[in-house]
Amino acid sequence: MRVCVVGLGKIGLPLAVQYASRGHRVVGADISPEVVRLVGEGREPFPGEAGLDVALKRAVTEGLLTATVDTAAAAAAADAVVIVVPLLVDGDGVPDFRAMDAATAAVARGLRVGTLVAYETTLPVGTTRGRFAPMLAAGSGLAADEFSLVFSPERVLTGRVFADLRRYPKLVGGVDADSARHGVAFYQAVLDFDEGVGVRDLGSAEAAELAKLAETTYRDVNIALANQFARYADTLGVDVEQVIDACNTQPYSHIHRPGIAVGGHCIPVYPRMYLWNDPGATVVRSAREANEGMPGYAVERLAAAYGETCGASLTGARVLVLGAAYRGGVKETACSGVFPTVAALRARGAVPTVADPLYSDAELTALGLTPHRAGAPADAVIVQADHVEYASLCPADLPGVRVLVDGRRVTDPERWRAPGVARVVLGAGAGAGAGAGVGAGVGAGAGVA
Repeated sequence: MRVCVVGLGKIGLPLAVQYASRGHRVVGADISPEVVRLVGEGREPFPGEAGLDVALKRAVTEGLLTATVDTAAAAAAADAVVIVVPLLVDGDGVPDFRAMDAATAAVARGLRVGTLVAYETTLPVGTTRGRFAPMLAAGSGLAADEFSLVFSPERVLTGRVFADLRRYPKLVGGVDADSARHGVAFYQAVLDFDEGVGVRDLGSAEAAELAKLAETTYRDVNIALANQFARYADTLGVDVEQVIDACNTQPYSHIHRPGIAVGGHCIPVYPRMYLWNDPGATVVRSAREANEGMPGYAVERLAAAYGETCGASLTGARVLVLGAAYRGGVKETACSGVFPTVAALRARGAVPTVADPLYSDAELTALGLTPHRAGAPADAVIVQADHVEYASLCPADLPGVRVLVDGRRVTDPERWRAPGVARVVLGAGAGAGAGAGVGAGVGAGAGVA
């Protein structure tokens, strides 16, 4: 087949490469000339995606993958068009459709009879049929039954896209039965699956749209519940990690792990998108608010421990935040907890700096953060991202540190048994004073995307 992938970002480019690996001729379309240039040269525009570098070079070298800024022309030459363009929501959960509308209009200009159009970007329920189907028809001059249209949500995590494509069923929902059959056949032809995994027709575009929002919102609600348990455990002197592990030995319990923040493009965003469809969903709204409150809670725990250990408030305290990324090992700051954590520290009069092994000082500055100068003293430290490098940290690595708040349960308690230094782990129970090396707060990051 001839396939056009619109949007060569962290999901779209691996998809284009995957399709090419099955022998299909793929054209990737993107509005960024720099991205198009790099892809055309067989160079990945962003690091960190397992297997992408080698597979991209092979696809380009074999002539199976090219790139262009002309989306309409790429669509006109394609048998199938897959659209993976970002859709963001504002603080009130209102979607910003401008990028998606522009991509849809460009595809419509090149749309031909018989072409399949598949949206993989997560959408509010009803968007494929109610918004994009009319736009595609109007922009192309085709009748609704002259092209196929499906929604098929991406269900992968950046950093492991190729592995996730194999292990999870591909969900498809068409605007009609013919579209669904076309969509199922397409994904069967372009994807590789582990044994027992394949393509699943959900019966309608709306069902597929809801499935994506539901599975992501579930994770946000689950993490919020774990965070509530962690905060209560702190008042009891109980380690919530042990409690959760015990609960999850029963097959009907699947409690996620609490942590300082829920970040990324998906989990913090899609519950708000769901609320745009279903504003009366009180459970979803309360969960989102609970998770948004966790960075502030971590700073509260720091202030309490710092007051106990140092006999002072955080005013003027030098606080190092470890981790700008929203998730360990991934160079991405979308909805990262670093921003509300820094804001909460500044609100208490602290002087926050940030360090991250994946980011240069210039990159941190461009994000509006103050880089931490290597070797500079810090009065306190908050672990915001679960980078593996932080597991080996000890007080000697951080001159002057008196309090550590581990928001991801990644540091080694044995390494932090030092006189005059308090280690606070969120959700680990009642607070520890100076030198105890064990602390209070809200637990760590598994289950946080």
